[in-house]
Amino acid sequence: MPSNRRRPLPPFAPGLLLVLPLLAAAAPPAASAVGVNWGFASSHPLPAAQVVQGLLLPNSVPRVRLAAASSDALAALAGTGVAVTVGVPDALLRPLASSTKAAAAWVHDNITRYASSVRFEYIAVGDEPFRLSHGQHFQPFVVPAAANIKKALTAAKLSTKIKVVVPCSADTYQNASMLPSKASFRPDVNKTMGELLSFLSNNSSPFMVELDPFLSFQQHKNLSLDYYLFQLMSHPVKDGQNKYDNYFDASIDAVVNALTNAGFSDMDVIVGRAGWPTDGAVNATPAIAQSFMTGLVNHLAKKSGTPLRPKVPPVETYLFSLLDEDQRNMASGGYERHHGIFTFDGQAKYYANIGQGPKSLKNAPDVGYFPSKWCVIDNNKDLSNVSASFSAACSNGDCTALSPGASCSGLGWPGNVSYAFNNYYQQHDQSEDSCNFNGLGLITTVDPSVDDCLFPLAIRTSAAASLHLTLAMFRLPVFWVCIFFCL
Repeated sequence: MPSNRRRPLPPFAPGLLLVLPLLAAAAPPAASAVGVNWGFASSHPLPAAQVVQGLLLPNSVPRVRLAAASSDALAALAGTGVAVTVGVPDALLRPLASSTKAAAAWVHDNITRYASSVRFEYIAVGDEPFRLSHGQHFQPFVVPAAANIKKALTAAKLSTKIKVVVPCSADTYQNASMLPSKASFRPDVNKTMGELLSFLSNNSSPFMVELDPFLSFQQHKNLSLDYYLFQLMSHPVKDGQNKYDNYFDASIDAVVNALTNAGFSDMDVIVGRAGWPTDGAVNATPAIAQSFMTGLVNHLAKKSGTPLRPKVPPVETYLFSLLDEDQRNMASGGYERHHGIFTFDGQAKYYANIGQGPKSLKNAPDVGYFPSKWCVIDNNKDLSNVSASFSAACSNGDCTALSPGASCSGLGWPGNVSYAFNNYYQQHDQSEDSCNFNGLGLITTVDPSVDDCLFPLAIRTSAAASLHLTLAMFRLPVFWVCIFFCL
């Protein structure tokens, strides 16, 4: 967004100044085992070259995990030295599992072509394919797909440089009590998990777990926010002889217990995702996200490990996420679209050490915005039938900022309708007909933003620059109608 429309950054999180000398003095940086996730589920993504040259390199990001293989992103990462993990979407699991030729072609097109100039570390097969909500849909294809990818890497003489991993959601193991000692893999995934763990062990690959602390916080009302934000607790969670004063360590040890119960107690662990949203729900704010990220990175910098693995932190931890994604799947909640450390247009929302140490984050320069025009409701028209237009705008746009507790939840009517109209208008490149809404829309050059509720301006981007992951779209028109009538 133009500089005069940026929200002010929250102040440094409590305790941050005490650890800045540690972060600045370490060589390499204390956060060297930390990377960031870079997703592509955005209607208007920043060009990949701009992300790499304007965000990753200026902020000294050491490693990045791509949600999927993007030729633009891989080309932009060539020669940078940034370590790269490439994702394989769930939709590709079946064809890759069914055909060694398909796996060989995927490796050739997305890995071998770039291997001389891109520093590949991992291929992440699947996008949380064992998630409870998926049922058995992807399970039969996970291990065969991973095995075929491994064979293709071996044939390309890359298997010693690149490891194959499978991202596993936190609900892959069951732990209703939140005590790590009670964790074990779900019975319905036990057979497949045994095959996967054997595959990983035979190839010296780590176990990758995806953590969603915000979802856990929503689901466990008995645990305080301090527990998730690495704040000192007077009453840590006790699990036998072990004590846990933060969610992250407890989650890692839950994974360790699940692995131990499955017979793989020594397997390394990678955290493929850990972050906190800044919008879309109550307690999803830049200030709280900054507190979480600062606590996490400082905790990792100490390399203290966990009660079950003292002095042995996860091999790597990937912060979630680099940029907001307005087309990301909302199955867990609208907040999923607001996990970015940066806004969709590359402007920092808060301080986080993603490699640059105590210095402020550098924003993406020279962002090309559309003209300063917005679409709002025409108050001079008959608005008795506006609900249908509101629902249509939100179903085909992104109204998550209107969710209860979110940044625009206080707009009320008809401000919430204007927000919906404008979001649809911007997603459709400000075309005049996208502000029609049966004659109820009005194009204005007066910024309708109110306090922290910013009405976005689209950025100019080529459609070819985006993967447009349509599988990430999750339409909930009934939900938007509820927001309309409840405000």
